[in-house]
Amino acid sequence: VRTGGRGSPRRVKISKHASHGADDKQLQAQLKRLGVNNIPGIEEVNMFRDDGSVVHFAAPKVQASVAANTYVVTGHAENKRLEELLPGIINQLGPDNLVNLKRIAEGYAAAGAAKQEGGEDEDIPDIGDNFEDVSKQ
Repeated sequence: VRTGGRGSPRRVKISKHASHGADDKQLQAQLKRLGVNNIPGIEEVNMFRDDGSVVHFAAPKVQASVAANTYVVTGHAENKRLEELLPGIINQLGPDNLVNLKRIAEGYAAAGAAKQEGGEDEDIPDIGDNFEDVSKQ
């Protein structure tokens, strides 16, 4: 955009930075219109993906509207492997994750067998009856 006559330089257009605050306000307005309510007392949310990884939310804010079939989970999300969450997540696994659980169990069994085979080599070596005779050889 030229501010002066023919020989004047063009004015530099100042670009506006996109603010995410307006997006959050619009989202909250739409959620309010749907009539979502806070659900207290939820400690964690785990979403299982097809590739065997888990989207894990620790201490999320959960809102729901049953009439609109809408559930909103907000908070810090981490992508984790199923093995990382395993001891406490077994009761949340469904029949579709049974294949992944079998694969993990086979991996642990193979690792345990390899450890036992390696454990035999770590025993004290048999050096004979008299240590001094063996050391002279």
